[in-house]
Amino acid sequence: MKKIATALVLTLALAAPRYAMARAVTIKTSLKQFGGYSAYIVLYLTDSHGAYVKTIWMAGGRPYYYRHLGGWQRAARGRANLNGITGASVGAGETLTVRTDIADAMINAGYTIHADVASEGMMESARDISAPLTSKDSGHAFSGRAYIGHFSYQM
Repeated sequence: MKKIATALVLTLALAAPRYAMARAVTIKTSLKQFGGYSAYIVLYLTDSHGAYVKTIWMAGGRPYYYRHLGGWQRAARGRANLNGITGASVGAGETLTVRTDIADAMINAGYTIHADVASEGMMESARDISAPLTSKDSGHAFSGRAYIGHFSYQM
């Protein structure tokens, strides 16, 4: 019985940090006025080598249009499991606010948050924004290349 209890305590001690060390992050993505249909936006993470890690959020519900989110498609190529949370597409001038948990090990470790944006009948913008995931950039306002007027995250 003592061996089982010791093994259980050791297992919990090793596993607990993996689940307990995450930081709540709020991401705000405000779109410019662009005069088209509502935009599809995908927020995703890459590691310090640029390799895809995970999808944080997908705004836009019709999978047909996901192919127009080119940076995300290239980064995630070959991934069998692209799960993330989805919501409605975002209109011109509107703001998408996403709350998520990100592992502490990813912060200040070379990880980057990317946003790809596309709107029907208009150009797509792969990696419209790429923001380093660092404590010092928390709260900093980034400008996008095409659709995104203002992007920030708060930890």
